[in-house]
Amino acid sequence: MIGAICSSGSESASDGKSHLPHFELSLGYRYQSSARHFIGTNEQTQRELNHNQIENDYHLFDISVSYPLSRRWAIDGSLPILVARRNQLYAPKGIYHVEGIGDMTLGAHAWIFRPPTESGGNVSLGLSLKFPTGRANSTDRAVTSAGQPIIATADQSIQAGDGAWGFALSTQAFRPFYLRTMLYFSGAYLFNPQETNGVPTFRTRPHEGVMSVSDQYLFRGGVSHKIPKIRGLFGTIGGRIEGVPVHDAFGGSDGFRRPGYAISVDPGLMYSRRAYTFAVNVPWAVERNRRRSVPDTYNHTAGDAAFADYALILGMTRHF
Repeated sequence: MIGAICSSGSESASDGKSHLPHFELSLGYRYQSSARHFIGTNEQTQRELNHNQIENDYHLFDISVSYPLSRRWAIDGSLPILVARRNQLYAPKGIYHVEGIGDMTLGAHAWIFRPPTESGGNVSLGLSLKFPTGRANSTDRAVTSAGQPIIATADQSIQAGDGAWGFALSTQAFRPFYLRTMLYFSGAYLFNPQETNGVPTFRTRPHEGVMSVSDQYLFRGGVSHKIPKIRGLFGTIGGRIEGVPVHDAFGGSDGFRRPGYAISVDPGLMYSRRAYTFAVNVPWAVERNRRRSVPDTYNHTAGDAAFADYALILGMTRHF
């Protein structure tokens, strides 16, 4: 979609070459540090004052390929790579490190209208299968509440995989607006029908002993505008919401999970030059909500979760 926005708004799009089917290789990177704790929408500021907040640091890399079968249809594949760290202050206590590949996806998408369209816009629908290629039970050195050293399972929030098969539906859309402005929207929902993966959490409350395999979602939209005097450069501004639902669309929702969402303002820049497209986005959170999980409801509790203030998202696509 980023390439389509850039080519549709640039002077070079008139030769029609940007609409020809091509092989694409994309590299992505996301960094975020989550340390501000919330229960519902209420921030637990005492955690920072008491120096007992838990911080997760994520470095998520992604390698994606897309190969066209026609002007409308293409097959896609993606492999994430995670490098994460967590300072866990409760037993099993320790500094956990996780590195490895995540859950691979393979699927296809199709443009509703055969490009190039007369309006300059289009809508695509995609379906992909998620393979459990990432480890869901990575471990590291820790200590028990009695001070005994052990090898313990890392928290669910920094595991590279969820240990289950799943599938995702996705959509992308863009349409030219006034004064070289482009409207855009994209969304994806990951369905995980399996309820739990059997990985222990070391939690003692009922229904929280093993990790839940939860659905996930991301939706974003906004406007893109060509920046004058710099060919191929575009500024974007929009919003995004991403999170984990309380109840999965299919299957049960038992086991430990931290459902909730973050709503962010999503500014960014895109630059397209010859066969390359570069993008940077820095979404800033404006609302964070840690919702009550199914075990929270059973146990009459309300768990917390750490959220990030912002994320740094970088992307590069090479067209062949």
